[in-house]
Amino acid sequence: MRTFSTPGDVYNAVPPRVVFGAGTSERIAEEVDRLGARRALVVSTPGRSGMAERIVAQLGDRCIGLLPEAVSQVPIELARRGQARAKEMGADCLVSVGGGASIGLGKAIALELAVPVIAVPTTYSGSEMTGFCGITIDGVKRMHKSLRMLASTVVYDPALSASLPLDVSAASAMNALAHCVDVVYVPTASPVIVQAAVEGARVIMDALPRVARKPDDLEARGDLLYGGYLAGAALTGGFALQHGVAHVLGGTYGVPHGLSHALVLPHVAAYNARFAPEALGRIAEAMGVAEVGGAIFDVMKTAGLPTRLADVGFSESAIGEAARITVETDDGSNPGPVTEEAVRGILDAAFHGRRPG
Repeated sequence: MRTFSTPGDVYNAVPPRVVFGAGTSERIAEEVDRLGARRALVVSTPGRSGMAERIVAQLGDRCIGLLPEAVSQVPIELARRGQARAKEMGADCLVSVGGGASIGLGKAIALELAVPVIAVPTTYSGSEMTGFCGITIDGVKRMHKSLRMLASTVVYDPALSASLPLDVSAASAMNALAHCVDVVYVPTASPVIVQAAVEGARVIMDALPRVARKPDDLEARGDLLYGGYLAGAALTGGFALQHGVAHVLGGTYGVPHGLSHALVLPHVAAYNARFAPEALGRIAEAMGVAEVGGAIFDVMKTAGLPTRLADVGFSESAIGEAARITVETDDGSNPGPVTEEAVRGILDAAFHGRRPG
């Protein structure tokens, strides 16, 4: 007989309002009004400041300013500066515009100030759907969880991702795919979340090659963004070894966030297939492939992504230390044993770019 339970609180919780479609970013002022806010602070990276400034102009006197300082991996020092700045300015709402760096900084500010967040993602990683945020403290990325960080509204406009370079798009899509793969076997995921993961994997594997062939195809971009939305919903179920390794690569060794996920995903999927064959079999069936790890590796090549950690500045001599940190920060949710030997094997395969299977 079927039995299950979910942990409640931040796990499996998704934002109460999602607005999806081309042109929706032109109506952010309506979403600020909907929340009853009057002093919105817009958050972005320096690279997305032009887009953020257009939203500032759209908000008019509803906006108190722009904080274009977000960087990847959310350093704790930046989080504290952002919290202090928002408090000094009297922000009663945050509008986070951009990829995971902007979304993450908005979350880190909300964690302290408990103000509502409107997330406007321009990439596919799905962080906007969760109450999780990785904050880097003393060189180690540590996961924080709180309903305070869960967005009140998410606005998905495919047009905002249309100009995203192909390599960045592909890495972000692989990050989203990692959420789908890594959640199907964790004990904290609900059956609904697993369904989102399976469908998200199917959509991403279909849309990414289309975007790679024609990066300005707005319909393909919209499908990939929809896959990112599903992957973000899936991420609320929790995560396991794949995210643990990727967070170490990004937070401690500076591997770009999307690539840190992409480069280890095929190898973690292959490792866990031995311990969770039924769960990963559902992903394989949805993708229309025989084996998940090898299929993901092939799609990475099709999209023009690097397939070796050696190609992104990671040193082979760091494998042992990275494995140790991964094991030390593991939370026990992975189906296969998380040992230094196992993680070293995964990192060694990723470093040399060996195709799983």
